[in-house]
Amino acid sequence: MKLSRPVSWFLLAFGVWSWVIWVTFAKNLWKDGSGLAFDDAGDPTAYFWVHLLLAITSFLLGTAVGWIGFRGVRALRSAKA
Repeated sequence: MKLSRPVSWFLLAFGVWSWVIWVTFAKNLWKDGSGLAFDDAGDPTAYFWVHLLLAITSFLLGTAVGWIGFRGVRALRSAKA
């Protein structure tokens, strides 16, 4: 299957966006001082674990989508040569 140029670039951009957003989210979750992510004893709460799992899953899916986009862009460039 051959992806079009716009679709390939969109998927690649989505992958990069996913890295930026979800890595930032995970860092902010880890540093959370509102009391949602960690209880008074400093232990992670259910909120922390659910959101960490969400961030990891989204990061992995974004990486897979970005990889597909990267391969599409690379295939288009090698087809030109």
